[in-house]
Amino acid sequence: MTHRTLLPGQTTLDDWRAIWRGATPALDPSCAPGVAAGAAAIAGILARGEPVYGINTGFGKLASIRIGNADLAALQRNIVLSHAVGVGAPMPVEVARLMMALKLASLAQGASGIAPATLGMLETMLQRGLIPVVPGQGSVGASGDLAPLAHMVAAMMGVGEIIDGGVLRPAAEALAAHGMAPVVLGPKEGLALLNGTQFSTAYALAGLFEAERLLQSGLVTGALATDAARGSDTPFDPRIHVLRRHQGQIEVAAALRALMEGSAIRASHLVGDERVQDPYCLRCQPQVMGAVLTLLRQAAATLETEAAGVTDNPLIFPTADGGEALSGGNFHAEPVAFAADMIALALCEIGSLAERRIAMLIDPALSGLPAFLTPRPGLNSGFMMPQVTAAALVSENKQRATPASVDSIPTSANQEDHVSMAAHGARRLLEMAANTGAVLGIELMVTAQACDFHAPLRSSPPLEAARALLRKIVPHLDEDRHLAPDMAAATALVRGGQLATAIAPIALPIVG
Repeated sequence: MTHRTLLPGQTTLDDWRAIWRGATPALDPSCAPGVAAGAAAIAGILARGEPVYGINTGFGKLASIRIGNADLAALQRNIVLSHAVGVGAPMPVEVARLMMALKLASLAQGASGIAPATLGMLETMLQRGLIPVVPGQGSVGASGDLAPLAHMVAAMMGVGEIIDGGVLRPAAEALAAHGMAPVVLGPKEGLALLNGTQFSTAYALAGLFEAERLLQSGLVTGALATDAARGSDTPFDPRIHVLRRHQGQIEVAAALRALMEGSAIRASHLVGDERVQDPYCLRCQPQVMGAVLTLLRQAAATLETEAAGVTDNPLIFPTADGGEALSGGNFHAEPVAFAADMIALALCEIGSLAERRIAMLIDPALSGLPAFLTPRPGLNSGFMMPQVTAAALVSENKQRATPASVDSIPTSANQEDHVSMAAHGARRLLEMAANTGAVLGIELMVTAQACDFHAPLRSSPPLEAARALLRKIVPHLDEDRHLAPDMAAATALVRGGQLATAIAPIALPIVG
């Protein structure tokens, strides 16, 4: 098992990508003094006896109610239990792990007033694979992702359920099996743990990393589709793209050129081809996929910043007389909501362009190939229905791509009167990625089949490597057969990253 050391406040996109792919996070020990100073500041604030939001007052609309010292432990327990009101299917374990790691790195910056022992428990749970069961619905993205994070904290308290090595267990039982006692929260700790944007950010990062892989796979299938259609690589000429100056477009065009270099199929129609221009789904790949790359990089920059930040409230700052608590609004997930909306648009367009290439290749009037890419059309339907499936998935993604960030419903008796809706804006991304991955899996099958009709001519070495990867598990379609298993296998190559790596040593663009 690989490990990833997190330096709080300086985490990178590579850190979060590694954790998403399975690495176990651990805190850099250098954060310990700052955490201890934050906890000491809480003690200093309490010693002064003044009312401070989140430490010795009620929450939200109830912030004006002072809580006595004897009730501070109950206050923190109550806020967790009262806020654990999520509904719906649980978060995938991988996303929940990422959420916990994000919370760990945020708290470890010392501005949340968390006790070292409480922080250590969260880290230990991650390292031992104890992942709370967290319902996926119930957050509006401000004041933080309260409901889902409350379920995470409740599990630390021995309430709710935990996934332990793939087994669902009552939280208290799972903790006891690992020699861990449920946490007893001190002043401010409950609020620090359940306030923040880590649920939304985890889903958005997961969507980003899946979109990155789909972008890369879409460049491979797009290049293969261009060869399958006997299309031109002239639209990928660098002189065209330098004039427009978009870096993403320039990089995508370069990748497409490299993928097609050395193709005998392309060489066969350099002379004597009467076609002047290819359809947009081939010719405009650098412009569309380049814009997608640029958009994903913008989202990546936002999420990298968010993941390195502190997003609970109030924030604690040590002072000469003990400490100061400043109330602000870092919990508002508007940056994450905007980033999630951008990723949704990108996922939608990757699939949309691929579906158009699928439709072109199965249409003999456009491709010059047998109808539906079957040697005996009529008796066989060939790839007629996979294109229908692709169309259905693209349409579904178009509906899901409607921005979430433009919506707001006031909560907490109008105290929290503008919210981001980042949570469901980010949560939809994995389902959209699954749809787009299936479309690209279908395109991989279609393009490989179409190139078969050009034999004995072969495509470029990298594209032939991609075809060979598919042909190990999905044979050429001579007669109609059960295609669903083949589609699932091809989709797994796309989503698992094998397709993007099969074309090595060509380096495909990354989002950051």
